[in-house]
Amino acid sequence: MAARSQGQVLERVWKSGRGYALRFPAYGERQYVTLGLERDGWTRERAEQELANVLADVRRGIWIAPDRHHRRSPRDDGNGAEPGPTFGGFAGDLLLARKAEVAQRTHEYLEWALAHLLPYFGPWPVGEIDIEAVDGYRRHKTEQAELRRRAIERRKPLTGEHGRVLRPLSPVSINKTIEVLQSILALAVEYGHLPKNPAAGRRRRLKVPPRRPVHLDTTEQIQALLDAAGELDRSRRWRASDRRAIVATLIFAGPRAHELCYLLWRDVDLANGRINVGRSKTQAGLREIPLLPVLRNELAAHKARSYRAGPDDPVFPTGTGGIRDKDNLRNRILAAAIERADQRLIARDLPPLPAGLTPHKLRHTFASILVACGEDPASVMAQLGHTDPKFTLRVYTHMMRREPAERERLKALVYGDGVVSAPSRPVIHERDLPRAA
Repeated sequence: MAARSQGQVLERVWKSGRGYALRFPAYGERQYVTLGLERDGWTRERAEQELANVLADVRRGIWIAPDRHHRRSPRDDGNGAEPGPTFGGFAGDLLLARKAEVAQRTHEYLEWALAHLLPYFGPWPVGEIDIEAVDGYRRHKTEQAELRRRAIERRKPLTGEHGRVLRPLSPVSINKTIEVLQSILALAVEYGHLPKNPAAGRRRRLKVPPRRPVHLDTTEQIQALLDAAGELDRSRRWRASDRRAIVATLIFAGPRAHELCYLLWRDVDLANGRINVGRSKTQAGLREIPLLPVLRNELAAHKARSYRAGPDDPVFPTGTGGIRDKDNLRNRILAAAIERADQRLIARDLPPLPAGLTPHKLRHTFASILVACGEDPASVMAQLGHTDPKFTLRVYTHMMRREPAERERLKALVYGDGVVSAPSRPVIHERDLPRAA
């Protein structure tokens, strides 16, 4: 056993194999933490590195002691039987086996979730994970998030690898990691490693306060965003020239961000007026979206000026002809258009666009438009690629509160020439607007 002035790496031999643990002082107490087995990838060198990381966290006051009652060491069941696979080994094998069966985005999502789950559950035998253990993980992630939040508020954010700021995990994200845990343990139940799934049930999740739906409420807001995107397309300061077409597609077709990024011209049938979504995260997402007249005009004009418009070319490529990603879409395309639209609206003494507007939130606007145009709930749900009618009904309830005149203006925007008549206001020239950063 190699001792250190502040801690030790302990080598242990359990029934399930050789493994490693740490012993070190923290916050006035002697701590013992099990790392894992050699078959899960643990080596003395890796254990030494983990000890250095833990001691650094202790010095900064951010290390959280595991729940002693539940963080158990691997052990047998009293009759010499093996305790079964560890969570780290079981989850790792599952991730590797499913890599060829799932989409790349799904694989990356599972990797993200396991990056949070493995530090806590990695060395545990799967059969020893119970309801109290899952609740302990939830508390651990909540305490960790609070530590990170306080550090940011003190303007001394905690940093991780490569100096990256460690941001608090939201209740929604914590719940997502528990959902992945539930799916992994469901397979463990099928394999006979567990009698029942301890991660199942609403009580295992954090309560998430309801959030106000974010969508463009008026035709004036929609027109302002479209016009702002068009201005940026014409400006020499911006390389992209398809912002208006992108914004129009998000508003009038409601694709998810990755669906829009991977949209090819062969998926857009201008002659018959429809978009075929053939790459989606769910089976319900594979759908056909009828083209509203205003969007059909926008896409026809966009195709006419595109330098690459072959069947297998992206509808909205990057400057080099590649596929956009959701970060590019949100941060480089939509954010600038929102900023310019806010400037225009404020200059006209109108409220700015709602906070929190993202490509995904524009799907809410699309649903509202369909409701205003008289689409029934089943049709709205199908065009959004949903299987749960609750969201659609919430949109219906919201939209039905709108004045009849506003619904008529939305119809005029969709079926007219794309220009909304508004009350007479002072004309604002581009030279009078603040420059976008």
